[in-house]
Amino acid sequence: MKLTTISIEKPDEINFLLGHSHFIKTVEDLYEAIVQTNPAIRFGIAFCEASGPTLLRVAGNDQAMTELAKKNGMAIAAGHSFIIFIDKGFPVSILNVVKNVPEVCSVFCATANPTEVIIAETDQGRAILGVVDGFPTKGVENEVDAAKRKELLRMIGYKL
Repeated sequence: MKLTTISIEKPDEINFLLGHSHFIKTVEDLYEAIVQTNPAIRFGIAFCEASGPTLLRVAGNDQAMTELAKKNGMAIAAGHSFIIFIDKGFPVSILNVVKNVPEVCSVFCATANPTEVIIAETDQGRAILGVVDGFPTKGVENEVDAAKRKELLRMIGYKL
């Protein structure tokens, strides 16, 4: 078995979700679920098929996001994985919708952080073992840090 890491390539401000599913209709079902959540969200999806022709299946409503999904999906190339890039929205807006798609088994991450995907490769194929999402924790927040966190969440509309 060979272990490698794949760095997700994307602009700093772009968010993405990486997950695992189990069926060829994943790409269409994810598209239908996401497009109904927020009419302003722009996204692209890539799904790595694990049997039959083993193609990268793609969908999206934004060419740039779909191209990011294609590029990173091919770099990962792990069976039944999917990657969704989003613009004009946050992962929290679609995370539960994505997790509730019947084919979705798990979500590894939902982030805009620099991310490395840990891949195991065998003679049969490739698997995602996990992700390195962002950077190591540097310490515990103090009262000033907590106040800044609370202010940010209210400023962007996630808390009242």
